[in-house]
Amino acid sequence: MDHDTSHRPLGGIKRLALGALSGLLAGYAALTVAELVSAAVRPESGPITAVGGAAIDRTPSGVKDWAIRQFGTNDKLVLQLGILAVLTVLALVLGMVATRWRLIGSLGVLAFGAVGALAAASRPDSTSMKDALPSVVGALAGAGLLYWLIGRLGPTHHKVEGPDSPDVGRGSTTETGSDDAHDASAASAPSSPGADSAGWDRRGFVLAATAAAAASTGAGLVGRALNGSQGQNAVASRKSVVLPAPSSAAAPVPKGAALRIDGISPFMTPNDDFYRVDTALVVPKVDATSWRLRIHGKGVARERTISFDDVLRMPLIERNITLTCVSNEVGGPYVGNARWIGVCLADLLQECGVKAPSKGGPADQLVARSVDGMTIGSPVEDVMDGRDAMLAVGMNGRPLPFEHGFPVRMVVPGLYGYVSACKWIEDIELTTFDAYDSYWVKRDWAQRAPIKTESRIDTPKPFGRPKEGTVMVGGVAWAQHRGIEKVEVRVDDGEWQEARLAAQDTRDTWRQWSYAWDAMKGNHTLTVRATDSTGETQTEKRTPPIPDGASGWHSVVVTVEA
Repeated sequence: MDHDTSHRPLGGIKRLALGALSGLLAGYAALTVAELVSAAVRPESGPITAVGGAAIDRTPSGVKDWAIRQFGTNDKLVLQLGILAVLTVLALVLGMVATRWRLIGSLGVLAFGAVGALAAASRPDSTSMKDALPSVVGALAGAGLLYWLIGRLGPTHHKVEGPDSPDVGRGSTTETGSDDAHDASAASAPSSPGADSAGWDRRGFVLAATAAAAASTGAGLVGRALNGSQGQNAVASRKSVVLPAPSSAAAPVPKGAALRIDGISPFMTPNDDFYRVDTALVVPKVDATSWRLRIHGKGVARERTISFDDVLRMPLIERNITLTCVSNEVGGPYVGNARWIGVCLADLLQECGVKAPSKGGPADQLVARSVDGMTIGSPVEDVMDGRDAMLAVGMNGRPLPFEHGFPVRMVVPGLYGYVSACKWIEDIELTTFDAYDSYWVKRDWAQRAPIKTESRIDTPKPFGRPKEGTVMVGGVAWAQHRGIEKVEVRVDDGEWQEARLAAQDTRDTWRQWSYAWDAMKGNHTLTVRATDSTGETQTEKRTPPIPDGASGWHSVVVTVEA
């Protein structure tokens, strides 16, 4: 006859598998509920963003540099996917642990929630302990769900051995939550229609798991929709921006500054193609109507807070400026040229009573702070020495894209971005290098970092296979705020040959170059080097980006075919 096993504990591999599934559902619930709660706090307080930001802050500079080389601008996506992968594994493990120690598994979910809460509350852009709420509430939901789902599997089962078993008397011959009387009663009862041969309520568990998954998905979708709607005001404010005509317009790009050579980088980099390297896992969407910038600190005679409308009413300058990231390897892609429009930063500082150190000013460092907590330190002397340093509001004739700092960012020609190009800026403090180390300086990068003279071969591409005959070799060279005077190309170990330079726009922009190479069949190495307007030729010595930018000659290997 059939026996009812629906009240008997589920054991073996099946129990572990269902426990792992329960852990996965609990982890999913924790994240989606946290997403929903973050909509009531702020999107950046979500656990993935908070933990990812904390990971970026604590990652050694060498590892960050490696990640940028390997994954480029996708490094943040890779980090987020990595965090999700780790959380998935931990959820599976906690679910299996809970099948034997139900409370401990649930407490494990709470422990990871505590990590997320701590990461959120300790972020540089955190303004209150409310940032910890999404992780806390999400963890509570996940822990409660795990405890409930494991309960649907019944008590842990330990089979009672016979009197001849060697385990008798060792304390392992009991059945948790059961006794002999219960077993006898269960054995005489008819089989439950929802129970399988292992004796667990399959139908009840499936219904519970399905309901949990559906509720979690709903919470996640609502949370994502609410978080998305919070950026709508920022999007609307950007759409309404009409950039005024600049008081000082950029000169027309000289004829011949852009060479017509296939494969060479365009002289002006489109906004969508402009490189982006920063630490923001979630691109800040700042409402221009509520944005404010405070200027204060050492040597500021008249502190000032300005709005976006204030900026648009000021005299604006328009300039073509090439930006370069210090993470750029020799021949790397993290350099681009754009037309920027904004307020002259030196003029604005002078209105606040700031003086350059060379003129008796007490501050030698300008610390710019972003809405995401990033701090960037720039030499006051460089900002006020006459170069076209600006608080930019426009890029290539349009309001700044959110990815590039809308509503306002800093642009300083001749300095690597990590010491000049603060995006989403909201605070400027005048101080000294002795008194304060900015974000990257604390991570072993140099305090001061003028851009090095560099050049790059854009065409032919590495391992290209051009045809024998005349091959056009071309690329770009840059030495912002000094300008490029000469570019030379070498084939294999031959003599250096001077390349043809495109017309120079300004000393703050890169310069295209080309060289007509009489290519012969075989494998060849092409190498380029540049000389700036001071007469300094870029060094052959290879150095990594840390601490103040990479150096060395760029080379490509090609195979010329008949």
